[in-house]
Amino acid sequence: MGIVEAVRMALEALRGHKMRSALTLLGMVIGVFAIIVSVTAVSVIDVYFKEKLQFFGSSTVSISKTNLIPTGNRDRSLRNRPNITFEQVERLDRMMQIPVTISPLNGFDIGKVVFQDRETEGNIQVLGSDEDMLANFSYEVDAGRFFTSDDVQYARPVCVLGSNLVKVLFPNENPIKKIVKASGRRCEVIGTLKEKGNLFGFSQDDRIVIPITRGFVVYGGTNRNIDNVSVRVNNPVMINAAIDELTGRLRVIRRVEPGDENNFEISTNDSLQSIFDSFTATLTAGGAGIGLISLLAAGIGIMNIMLVSVTERTREIGIRKSIGARRKDILRQFLLEAFFLCQVGGFIGIVLGALVGNGVAIYFDISTTFPVGWAVTAVGMVTVIALVFGGYPAFKAARLRPIDALRWE
Repeated sequence: MGIVEAVRMALEALRGHKMRSALTLLGMVIGVFAIIVSVTAVSVIDVYFKEKLQFFGSSTVSISKTNLIPTGNRDRSLRNRPNITFEQVERLDRMMQIPVTISPLNGFDIGKVVFQDRETEGNIQVLGSDEDMLANFSYEVDAGRFFTSDDVQYARPVCVLGSNLVKVLFPNENPIKKIVKASGRRCEVIGTLKEKGNLFGFSQDDRIVIPITRGFVVYGGTNRNIDNVSVRVNNPVMINAAIDELTGRLRVIRRVEPGDENNFEISTNDSLQSIFDSFTATLTAGGAGIGLISLLAAGIGIMNIMLVSVTERTREIGIRKSIGARRKDILRQFLLEAFFLCQVGGFIGIVLGALVGNGVAIYFDISTTFPVGWAVTAVGMVTVIALVFGGYPAFKAARLRPIDALRWE
């Protein structure tokens, strides 16, 4: 019996038991779906992280008191680290030999911003920075201008609005030179920022930025901790040398004893990405593990169904053997039945998993992706399952003696 005839007979056998085949197929679909949907969703998250982390750039590093992205429990040594103060930032800027641009960014308050009879929600961040914030933190001016060094030096009561604030407070007029109140403090609008979107679920457009020195005057606390200090290396080739110098200068400024660990963190795009990589790798392993268990359960179901099929078709096998069918013909037919069930179920599971996994990306307006490697792996896994779990029933059918099979009732 040729391969074409074997395929035809295998398909006819599956069509002859549609409900049984459908239920067996469903188990395989669920198993592959569980794998693909989980790894697709994790891949979407990973792409999102990589896209959002581009705000650091290849020549920018960040200095903070503790990790920008907390991982695990913070022990007492982390909590008791001394603040990174504005005075330390200024000293660092004066001491650096490698050409860099240093810009601090600090959150002073969260509240409403008011203009005449219009006001925002109470979740607007009041941030303080200097004239280099745009380049260091990847912002762009939409209208007006940004701070000058004089604005920062003289702590002028000026501000720059995020795009969401402009939509609420100035829907039909030019906001430049208007006076707004941020948490009750007056400032003159000198510019607006282009829309930047969300970062890890937090809007980057619900912000009002003031000179950091003005923030110290209005909100106090010149020794308060600076949330984030961005250091942009003028020559990207010097990034590693700049990190080494930053580390050494900061240890001197913050009086870290020789041999003691740093009491600050220096983060780069690569270091943050490594944190997310370990996180997404754990999620991928968990999702793939759950899917593998489902596939094993589906494989057992296929073996059970195939054993039932062999039992029901014992007399058919005997007739076929008595008219010349060989063992390999019987083995091939039953293996093909298991193979078709697994491959069709695998294909449907891959398609559904990719669609549902990318549904999250479409809903949150994130770039879609398709896990080609895992799809190929899934095809290989279902093929192995077809051979392993369909092989025993097929081997059992092939070993039946014609005389015994013909006596079967």
